[in-house]
Amino acid sequence: YDSTTESSIYRVNDSTVVGYRYSAGWANVQRVYFAARTSMPFRQIRTWNVSHFKGHKGTKGNVVNGELQFNDLDGKPLLMKVALSSVNTDKALEALNEVRDFDFKQVYKANNRQWSAEMNKIAVKSSDDRLKRIFYTALYHTCMAPVIYSDKDGYYKNAKGETRKMNNGQRYTVFSLWDTFRGLNPLFTLTQPIRNADILNSMLAFYDENGLLPVWDLSTWETGCMSGYHAVPVLADAVLKGTPGLDAERAYKAMRASAFQSIRGSKDYVKYGYLPQDKGGHSVTVTVEYAYDDWCIAQVAKKLGKIDDYNLFMKRSQAYRQLFHKTTGFIRGKNADGTWAEPFDPLLTSTEWKSMYEEGNAWQYTFFVPHDIRGLAEQFGTYNKFLLKLDSLFTISSSVKGESAPPDVSGLIGQYAHGNEPSHHIAYMYTYLGQAWKTQKLVRTIMDSMYHDRPDGYAGNEDCGQMSAWAVWSMMGLYPANPASGEYVFGSPMFDLVTLQLPNRMSFKIATHNNGPDHPYIQGVWLNGVPYTKTYITHEALMRGG
Repeated sequence: YDSTTESSIYRVNDSTVVGYRYSAGWANVQRVYFAARTSMPFRQIRTWNVSHFKGHKGTKGNVVNGELQFNDLDGKPLLMKVALSSVNTDKALEALNEVRDFDFKQVYKANNRQWSAEMNKIAVKSSDDRLKRIFYTALYHTCMAPVIYSDKDGYYKNAKGETRKMNNGQRYTVFSLWDTFRGLNPLFTLTQPIRNADILNSMLAFYDENGLLPVWDLSTWETGCMSGYHAVPVLADAVLKGTPGLDAERAYKAMRASAFQSIRGSKDYVKYGYLPQDKGGHSVTVTVEYAYDDWCIAQVAKKLGKIDDYNLFMKRSQAYRQLFHKTTGFIRGKNADGTWAEPFDPLLTSTEWKSMYEEGNAWQYTFFVPHDIRGLAEQFGTYNKFLLKLDSLFTISSSVKGESAPPDVSGLIGQYAHGNEPSHHIAYMYTYLGQAWKTQKLVRTIMDSMYHDRPDGYAGNEDCGQMSAWAVWSMMGLYPANPASGEYVFGSPMFDLVTLQLPNRMSFKIATHNNGPDHPYIQGVWLNGVPYTKTYITHEALMRGG
């Protein structure tokens, strides 16, 4: 899937080689430059292109391979340092000096200290070692993406071949935003305050270079993968929380540009108030996700005093109502002339572009209205009717129809698909409608059945940390069901004590009593010794510590 287009290996001296690999695949332009140094001198280097020997100094070509040949090392260990750059081999050579010698134990100890510091940001206590293994595996996974793309000095070469420098911090890439906006990025506002500013400003750097925020940025190339413009809720969440190091006006300008882009069905979405099924593929998914993103823009507009924009985007955030079919109780496709798209089967899912839903079906996407859960319930006539529909999601058959049904629809409880991200907020919806106990029971059920301490321990694709972020939040007893609302809904805390180290050097502790496997329900909450009656806590309150 990722094909080498050009590569090279060259000898610098008797212990150093440099080279590069250019490739095309999901990201059409990828460039990696490297330098490698050995602890012992090599006798010679042999390089070849496919099966043709090229020489002893090095070569370049389509696919270049090489080998280093050494004299007898007399039993001494052979060590190699490798450094990467996105700019050129000279920068990779500079980066080699970041590890000055070949003391493997010292490097190991330094790495261990760094990872210990990351894991200690959330300390948990439990007599159940299995739960701790699941939790810290998940916390570790939340540190896997996005990844640093720039060199130590902030320089990088983007997919256009332009060498640029971040004004402050590092440039990041690998933005699986369709997945991570839901839980991972909100977690970063607590666990990654320094990196998070760089991550956010990397999105704005992408906007500066391309005119739009990233949808799925890989090696600074827009892959265009998945629907929505979900850099918006990530930036909105950060602006609304007052994240240091982010220019709110600059972020808002970029967010607004995505909302008025001329691609990805946006023009028809604005024109009709929804994306008609006969105008674009995945029309339902696009509509409900754009509607959520627009709600996020509205909240930032309100914060910045842009009242006309606030009203505009709040109106757009109601687009899901255009596709609600009262007879069936599903959000489904509608054509430009107002007729309902046929045929319709709520169990049908497909990888075909003309399908109404992307990686899901009507059951999952009918509930993707995290910004207006009570408004969605009102479409059913009464809250009770909506709650019956929500109950049915978890109890009906897990059969999925469609010859090209995507494998992503996995981890099924009824038609709830925990192995894929559009379902991740759904168990928490009960709490918004006065049935918090159902949320608490379901969260425990999902954790117990979908997360395990073994190689096949997850029910679906990790998706750059979102599957793990859901577990980190939910095991603590919280979840950002509406990721940009600044509210963390209570679930069912699984540890006796959680100590969360906050970015402001405060700490927030969650102590839970009598929370065994058969005790998932919260009977009462106290905040700093005072009875607490809400079923959520705000970011602002949490940041005060306690």
